[in-house]
Amino acid sequence: MRGEVLHYDEDQGFGFITGADGNRYTFARENLRREASIARGTTVEFQPSGGQARDVLSVRDQATTSTAATATPLAGNTSAASAPRPQHFGRSAGGEPAEATGLWDYFWRGLTQNYVNFAGRARRKEFWGYCLFWTISLLVIAGIGLFVDDAMGNFDSDLSAVVTVGLCGVFVLATFLPGLGMTVRRIHDIGLSGWFYLVVFIPTIGWLIILVFALIPTQARENQWGPVP
Repeated sequence: MRGEVLHYDEDQGFGFITGADGNRYTFARENLRREASIARGTTVEFQPSGGQARDVLSVRDQATTSTAATATPLAGNTSAASAPRPQHFGRSAGGEPAEATGLWDYFWRGLTQNYVNFAGRARRKEFWGYCLFWTISLLVIAGIGLFVDDAMGNFDSDLSAVVTVGLCGVFVLATFLPGLGMTVRRIHDIGLSGWFYLVVFIPTIGWLIILVFALIPTQARENQWGPVP
């Protein structure tokens, strides 16, 4: 079957392929027929086997091998010797640009297009990217509030840190739904129901359980909440 590489981590030797049948397949370094660097978007041929791709070989390598094996004195005919034109499957087939996967990009999408999104999945990088910039934003807002309170002399009156508390409160309330949705999608990503978020209400250990959920690697196959993110 022909497909397109969605992601390949050379350090971990693990990646994903979108097949011509529309399904996603996982593959590891040992599934490569030729040890080589495989970039995102590379067109490959592979043998599907229970959600895994085996005997993975890039079309370019396959074409090079085939051309070398069948070379003749008529090889000057460029139309006969040229490699087959790569075909693209999946999201890039229609020319749709891939979404940015930076930490800030995940945070911004969490506050915009995913503001009330409780469906689908969120991998660890998306979850922790959101948490990182949420924390930074809260600290910046708290700093602004403290500066304003100090300038207004609130610390010398009964008002105390009223501006700081107000700004931080508004920010926390405004980001409650996107944070909840992000956590639910992260739980989906490890193959569990989003209702497991309710463990957060268990005294003392609730947040520790959510932390464990957030650290578990992505489930390397499609599950009932969607394909591998």
